[in-house]
Amino acid sequence: MKRFAAYDPPEYQNWTAAPEQLRAYRERIGASGERAEVIRALSQEQLLAIYAGLLRNRLHDVALKRWVKNGVISKAWLGVGEEAATIGPVHALRRSGPGHDVVAPMIRNSGACHEMGMPVADIFRSYLGTADGPSMGRDLHVGDLGTGVLPPISHVGDVVPVIAGIALTFKQRGEDRVGLTWVGDGSTKTGAFHEGVNFAGVHRLPVIFIIQNNQVALGTRLTQHAAGSFEDWPAMYGLAGGLFDGNHVLDAYAATRLAADRARAGEGPSLLVAETFRMGGHATHDEREARSMFDAELFASWGRRDPVGLYEAWLEEEGIARGTLDDIEARVTAEIDAAAEDALRSRETAMPSPESAVVGVYG
Repeated sequence: MKRFAAYDPPEYQNWTAAPEQLRAYRERIGASGERAEVIRALSQEQLLAIYAGLLRNRLHDVALKRWVKNGVISKAWLGVGEEAATIGPVHALRRSGPGHDVVAPMIRNSGACHEMGMPVADIFRSYLGTADGPSMGRDLHVGDLGTGVLPPISHVGDVVPVIAGIALTFKQRGEDRVGLTWVGDGSTKTGAFHEGVNFAGVHRLPVIFIIQNNQVALGTRLTQHAAGSFEDWPAMYGLAGGLFDGNHVLDAYAATRLAADRARAGEGPSLLVAETFRMGGHATHDEREARSMFDAELFASWGRRDPVGLYEAWLEEEGIARGTLDDIEARVTAEIDAAAEDALRSRETAMPSPESAVVGVYG
């Protein structure tokens, strides 16, 4: 894929797939027979749809970074380097039609919004605060229940019991549906996380929790706020689950698909752990601070494992023509560019009125 000197992390700008990383990527697919079987069942159309999703997620963040540098917005919360932990799980769910599943993304899981069916322009509008955006100009925590996306809130961890409650309604109604949410490594220290996961386990709810361990909570490194391994946590709650490579979209897909199948079969919730790394700051305003927090080699090590680049290289090894991948990238690039322009036009025609501030607030 095209790299952007002004917007990509420096580790990505002249990126090529190292042979040892590509070999490890392939070995990961075969490491679990159960997951390997799920991956082998993917059609070429599904594999390319996942590729388009990764590109859409990355280019969405590039567009936001461009807006920041051009002064359109003041800052943005990006998920660069973590895309596979979002796109893989979402593609493992039922994303459309009657009885679609429900996801509750964090702000950096914006890929969940567009992969569940939300227009990318609406995600951009949420940053611009226009009245025609999903949140009607109020906030950039964006979602749309019509497409199965529960909007996040800033109180980290609090969505865990909410998605458990949604899963409870699925069970009570006898609906063959699954709920899924992500929670950061830091948010696992909140009471709401523990209460929600425990409630789901006790009632065997059809829900999937993903601890997205990106090694840092705001500005606090994992070693400063956690003891032991997240790998032990599923057993602590009596749940199924386990680790997956958060930079490996197929491993993420397979782990989530198996968890969703268990949930639909009435076997209860799963707690999955995605090991990944945030290739930037908490937001665009503190990227320099984030770089000073960790050794440069840690960024270099994770930078060699670009989740988009490695998947792209694996697809080529699998016989997908370079021209096919280029065509998908051109299509997704045009989609993102058109969405950004569409959202910018809304600033001229659809800014919220002062009266709208009380709509939906008071009965």
